[in-house]
Amino acid sequence: MSALITARGLSKRYGKQIAVDNVSFDIPAGRIVGLIGPNGSGKTTTLKAMLGLAPFDGELTVLGLDPRTQRDELMQQVCFIADVAILPRWLKVKDAVDFVAGVHPKFDRAKAERYLSHTKLKPDMKVKQMSKGMIVQLHLALVMAIDAKLLVLDEPTLGLDILYRKQFYQNLLEDYFDEEKTIIVTTHQVEEIEHILSDLMFIREGKIVLSATMDDVAERFTEVMVNADRADAARALKPIDERQVFGKSVFLFDGVPRAQLAEMGETRNVGVADLFVATMKGTYA
Repeated sequence: MSALITARGLSKRYGKQIAVDNVSFDIPAGRIVGLIGPNGSGKTTTLKAMLGLAPFDGELTVLGLDPRTQRDELMQQVCFIADVAILPRWLKVKDAVDFVAGVHPKFDRAKAERYLSHTKLKPDMKVKQMSKGMIVQLHLALVMAIDAKLLVLDEPTLGLDILYRKQFYQNLLEDYFDEEKTIIVTTHQVEEIEHILSDLMFIREGKIVLSATMDDVAERFTEVMVNADRADAARALKPIDERQVFGKSVFLFDGVPRAQLAEMGETRNVGVADLFVATMKGTYA
């Protein structure tokens, strides 16, 4: 499977501080990738490098283009929603549609208007009259109407209530994504997106500490809940994490056969949030 994005030795410094530390990865086309990490881990810097918004060292190609020297060509095939929506308060819905139609060659006005017709947004409504959720809906309508090969979402639902967040991702999956498009999303609400992800990348202190498909995650990682009398036997198998739940120990294992773990207690697939917490503790990966 050919890579849509390829990074080799990607690095970025801000003065003496290392934001991205010599990372290498490939992202194939037609995937939904969760780039997950704590604040200051290098997520946004990595995205900015992909979008040609920040200089970097190393090699990075996006859609076969160098973001540093071919950004104008690249942005004709890329859409980006940042964590903070900055729109003029006087801007009307119809003005936003007119603007994007005028600047982006792959914008489909009819598609944007169809999406807007299912919201409470009206053509003459100004940004200053909109809730945060409405602004996100406006952004989504504009983005979904662009036939881009890559969509980059940096905390796109920050500050929204759960109803708007669930609607955002549902619309994204049903009305936008197809096998020709690739989506990269960062978020702190990992539980809300794990059902749509095809791939997972964890970043910590500027390094990629886990890169796997969701199928690989389900195969590699297993949680097992054991009674106190089996805890020492479980620890002997070198779990990557241990936590207490209702008086029992829950161990997380990487690569240990599930059948072997089932002899000790109840096994289950690990959630992305629990895997993320275990990885970020620093004792693993």
